Amino acid sequence: MPGGRLTQQERQQIAVGLADGLAYAEIARRLDRPTSTVTREVMRNGGPTGYRADLAHHATQRRTRRRTQTAARGTRAAPQPYGRDAEAVLEFQETLATVIMTAGLPKMTARVLSCLYTADTSLTASELAERLQVSPASISKAVSFLADLELIRRESDGRRDRYVVDNDLWYQSMIRSIRDNDRFSEAAREGVAVLGRGTPAATRLENAARFLDFVSESLNRAVEQARDVLYTKPETPPVAAAPEPDRG
Repeated sequence: MPGGRLTQQERQQIAVGLADGLAYAEIARRLDRPTSTVTREVMRNGGPTGYRADLAHHATQRRTRRRTQTAARGTRAAPQPYGRDAEAVLEFQETLATVIMTAGLPKMTARVLSCLYTADTSLTASELAERLQVSPASISKAVSFLADLELIRRESDGRRDRYVVDNDLWYQSMIRSIRDNDRFSEAAREGVAVLGRGTPAATRLENAARFLDFVSESLNRAVEQARDVLYTKPETPPVAAAPEPDRG
């Protein structure tokens, strides 16, 4: 990556670019940085509307200090299969969790979902707690919340519950969105009768209902047609590389 870590001046340039409505790719080109670097920086620090250069710089310094303190205590990232860079995986999990948070999920719930989404196998609550370095109670609340939303699936190995991201996660998410649209459309049509058809407020509601009906119908058709994509398997399974032995 050109230039190593982002400097405070580069973060200020990112903030200016966002304020000017530039795309991440254009901001990255001006900084001579990968687009992924700019995307990760923005999504981790408030998103495109909440990004502040000074706050982002201070937050990065705090994260760096925490990583240094963790390393000093001898804590290491868990070994990864397939020859993955363990630190890079942790970094990506943090980025993905930030993106999930911008969709409205609480921080811990987003971290748990990110951890499960990047795991090759199901995980127990204790394994999640160990990977995320949090209390079992925090994990219990998060997995219950995610299971209620049908974003993860609870399995049992006969002794313990295990958790995994369901292949249907995005399908179920789209279906919930359709149902939310339908509920709003139904309520909007009730409002038309109350407010009086033809009045400005009633017309606004009626138009919104018609718009959402069209979107829901199109979305429902699309998700049903695309659902099988979520179950596509690679033609040639990758060979898992054994984790490097702990030389500590």
